[in-house]
Amino acid sequence: MHCYVISSDMARQKAETDGHGFPQPDHDHRHCIDQALGAAEALCAARGVRLTDQRRAVLRLLLEDHAPRGAYEIMDRLDWGERRPAPAQVYRALEFLQEQGLVHRLASINAFVSCWTPDRPHGAQFLICRDCGTVAEMADETVERAIVHAAGDAGFKVTAPTVEIAGICPNCAAGS
Repeated sequence: MHCYVISSDMARQKAETDGHGFPQPDHDHRHCIDQALGAAEALCAARGVRLTDQRRAVLRLLLEDHAPRGAYEIMDRLDWGERRPAPAQVYRALEFLQEQGLVHRLASINAFVSCWTPDRPHGAQFLICRDCGTVAEMADETVERAIVHAAGDAGFKVTAPTVEIAGICPNCAAGS
């Protein structure tokens, strides 16, 4: 079970989220971090690519909570022993993780977030809370088809049907 994916199978999500794809305030998802890292290892092995220790460390950091992270914040939070990682190393790791579908880049906030469905190519819609910064990945095929259809009507071929939606998450709305 994934922590914060919104799909047509919402009943599956209710145990670990508020039912809307956002984590409950007291949510502890160490189990799903381990599950996601295991899935990433298997996915990379099946594709014949390496999830190096550095790439794994970047992915683990992005899986640790539900907030997106900028590259420099990732660099500052990484612990690679005595040496601090260079920006190029972090960007190369992020590029690899994006190519493998393990992370998404959120252009509107210039940050990265882990992908909870890396096993299949998909368009994604992201609900970004303006108050707490939490992000929920929504994988609504109806929205994706509507984007592809409308773009096609304009003669445009969609290569990445990604939408970023800003608003207030249910946890922050309840506290208002």
